[in-house]
Amino acid sequence: MFDRLSVYAPQALAVLRIVAAILFILHGTQKLIGFPAAEFSPPLMSLFGLAGLIEIVGGLLILVGFFTRPAAFIAAGEMAVAYWMAHAPNSVFPSNNGGDAAILFCFVFLYLVFAGPGAWSVNKK
Repeated sequence: MFDRLSVYAPQALAVLRIVAAILFILHGTQKLIGFPAAEFSPPLMSLFGLAGLIEIVGGLLILVGFFTRPAAFIAAGEMAVAYWMAHAPNSVFPSNNGGDAAILFCFVFLYLVFAGPGAWSVNKK
């Protein structure tokens, strides 16, 4: 049964890439333009502003599958930095420090660095 599912691996990878990118973009728009509603609006020339810019631009590149590997590498790095700078100092447990999304984004994007964009992308490799 699972052998038949393997045929759809490139499409499943693409769905993972697209959904992760949309969620990542939303984190960036929340930081930079307050949508969806955010409690803060950091200046563009700050670490949070830079993070928002990486999330929007990198997320768009990953979404369409253009320069996916380098964009995912930068996004994974940003999420690792975000976790260790903003979340880990609050608690060692990700569910308590609010860093579980940062960890998931980091490893999904790290996977995309190695796997590539999958199906339905501007660049196939």
